[in-house]
Amino acid sequence: MSAVALAPSRLPGVSPAKRRERDAAREVERRLLIRYHREGDVAAREQLVKRFLPFTRDLAMRYSYTDEAFDDLFQVASLGLLKAIDRFDPDRGSKFTSFAAPTILGELKRHFRDKGWAVHVPRELQERALAVSRVTETLSKELGRSPKPREVARSLRCSVEDVIEAQQAAGSYEAASLDAPLARDDDEAGSLIDLIGGDDVSYELVQDRDVIATTWDGLPEIERQVLELRFTSELTQREIGERLGYSQMHVSRVLRRALNRLDIAARAA
Repeated sequence: MSAVALAPSRLPGVSPAKRRERDAAREVERRLLIRYHREGDVAAREQLVKRFLPFTRDLAMRYSYTDEAFDDLFQVASLGLLKAIDRFDPDRGSKFTSFAAPTILGELKRHFRDKGWAVHVPRELQERALAVSRVTETLSKELGRSPKPREVARSLRCSVEDVIEAQQAAGSYEAASLDAPLARDDDEAGSLIDLIGGDDVSYELVQDRDVIATTWDGLPEIERQVLELRFTSELTQREIGERLGYSQMHVSRVLRRALNRLDIAARAA
């Protein structure tokens, strides 16, 4: 391939005029960066911010599919732009946008990781949940329906289990208030807290156990034996009778009498 074929002016879609305009803009930006970093010119920093705000807005738009307000996202991205301007070294000769983009995106990801999630979720899982949400939205537009987990997994080149885990983790992003109404249009609707909890039967169990323990010692020996064989050893009445030398009918009477004693004691407590 000849050197002429590699010339920038020959590249498709880039006209000489456009290339000159782009190069001139980069030179202005380079001079502004030098003025700020070498001379401490704050006005140059402000001009840089104005020049790169559209670029910053485009990066913030990548996360517009989330429930986060775009103004908040743009503010976070703008903070990332300021950090990029302050940290950039114009003497290295690298392109500023190539340095700024990872800095701004890193600030946005940090915002979601540290401030957006109501419950702590590992960083890798947070990023996967965001990727799943983004791909799900894209596929929904392409397919005209909600994509299946395996379709999302195929697009992300991960397992279906990873997709499902990310979708479940996404539920940790926001916490619902227990005072939130169940129905938005009904002022008399109950709140979420009405669906949580209930009577704790453990207190009754503690009381019943205390009554049984107190009454147990007062039972005749034969009744204690029958109760232990029936409910601890889980023997049938016939098996209990064979072991104790009683008929099944007699075992039934002893068992019924012992249970009545315990029931009466529990009712009286």
